Amino acid sequence: MGSKKYDMVITGGRVIDSALGFGKDAHLFIKDQKIAAIEANSPAIQRVLKTFDDSQIVNAEGKLVVPGLIDVHVHLREPGNEGAETIESGCRAAAAGGFTAVCCMPNTHPRIDSQETVKFVQDRAKNKDARVYVAGAITKNLEGEELAEIGDLVKMGAVAITDDGYYVQNPAIMRRALEYAKMFDIPVMQHAEDSLLSKGGIMNESYQSTRLGIKGLPAVAEEIAVLRDIALCRVTGSRLHIQHISTKRAVEAVRQAKKEGINVTTEACPHHFVLTDDEIGKEFNTNLRVHPPIRGAEDRDAVIEGLVDGTIECIASDHAPHSTEDKDAEFDRAPAGMIGLETTLALVKTYLIDKAYLSWADAIRKMTINPASIFGFQGGTLEVGSVADITIIDPDKRWTVKADKFRSLSRNSPYIGYRLSGKAATTILDGRVVFSGK
Repeated sequence: MGSKKYDMVITGGRVIDSALGFGKDAHLFIKDQKIAAIEANSPAIQRVLKTFDDSQIVNAEGKLVVPGLIDVHVHLREPGNEGAETIESGCRAAAAGGFTAVCCMPNTHPRIDSQETVKFVQDRAKNKDARVYVAGAITKNLEGEELAEIGDLVKMGAVAITDDGYYVQNPAIMRRALEYAKMFDIPVMQHAEDSLLSKGGIMNESYQSTRLGIKGLPAVAEEIAVLRDIALCRVTGSRLHIQHISTKRAVEAVRQAKKEGINVTTEACPHHFVLTDDEIGKEFNTNLRVHPPIRGAEDRDAVIEGLVDGTIECIASDHAPHSTEDKDAEFDRAPAGMIGLETTLALVKTYLIDKAYLSWADAIRKMTINPASIFGFQGGTLEVGSVADITIIDPDKRWTVKADKFRSLSRNSPYIGYRLSGKAATTILDGRVVFSGK
C-alpha cells in the first residue's frame, strides 16, 4: 500500500455507512473513481499517509465521511425556465448542499414526456457537479388524460414516472401507469393531492386559513389520494412512491399499507417537519407557499413520527426555484415552491438530529442507501468497489442562511436568516472534489 496505488485519501474522519451498518474512525482511499479501501488508523497506515502529496489528501478531522447524499425530488427548471434555475446551477447548489445525485421532475417546458426531453436533460447534465437522474411523466404534457410512452422513457433512461405538481385524478389511468411501471420495474411517484378537493387551495385548511381569510387546502385531499393509490398498488402489485407526504392520516395510511406488505414508499421534506402554518400570518412570506402546503403542528409531528419509526424512508428537498420577481406578489398569487438543496442537510441536523429524533446513522440512511435502493441509483454506500460519491460533513458548523450565498439562481427560501447547525464541508463526485467549503 502506498500513494501510487491510490488517487486520493480522506483522512481522520468518522466514517458512517448506514448500508453496511458501521460508524468508525478511519481513512478512506479512492482509486479510479471507486472506493478502494477503508482502513483504521495504525502506525503502518500513518507511514503510508506520509507518502501522499498534499494534493492527494482531504483532511476530514472532526468531520463525518458519508456516502454522497441523494435527493429524489428536485426541480431543475431546464428546459423552459432557465431564469429560475438551470441544470448547471442546480447541480452546483446540490454539491454545495452535500448532494452528489438528484432526481429531476418532469414539469419543465416542454414536459419530460418523450425520449427527446429525457435525452436533453441527460446531455445537459454531463460533467456537472452532481449526478442527475430523470423522472419521466406519467401522462402526456402532465394533463392526466393519456399515458406517456412509458416504455420509450425507460428505454432512454428514465428511472421513475411522475406527474409531480399534478395529481393523476383518473384512477383508471393511474392503474394502467402502475401496471406499465411494474413491467419495467420502476416506481410510480405520485403527487398525492386530490385535485377536486384541493382546487383553489392556497394554504393548509385550518384555523389559520380562516383567520387570515385565505382559501384552505384540506388535509383530506392528501389522505384520499394516498388511500386510493395504495388500493391500486395493492391490486397491481406495483411500486408506489408517495411524494412530499405532509398529513397525519396519510402517514398512518402508509404505515398500515406497509404492515400489509404493499410495496409503497414515501418521502418527507424539511418544510413539513420543521414549519407549521402559524408562520404564514407573521409576514405573509410567499416563500412559505408550497404544495402540499405547510400544515399544522399535529401533522408536522406525525411526519416526524413517521421518520422516526421508518414509515417514511426518504428525506427529499422538493427544491423548487422561482425568480424573485415571480415570488414578489400577493400570497395567493405567488407560485408555490421553495428552494432546498442547500439547506436540507442543516435542517435535518438542527431539527431532527439535535432534537434526538434521529441519529446520524438514521438520517444518513434516509438520504443515501434508502433512496438509492428504491430508485436503483448508483452510490448510497461506501462499500469497497462502489462509486466514489462522498460527502464530508462538518456536524457542528454553525451558520446563518444568507440569500447572497446561495449557488442556486433563485432565492426563494423561507429559512433566510435562520441559524442552523451542520454543513457540507466537501462534496466528492466520481472521485473528484466538486465542492469545498473552505
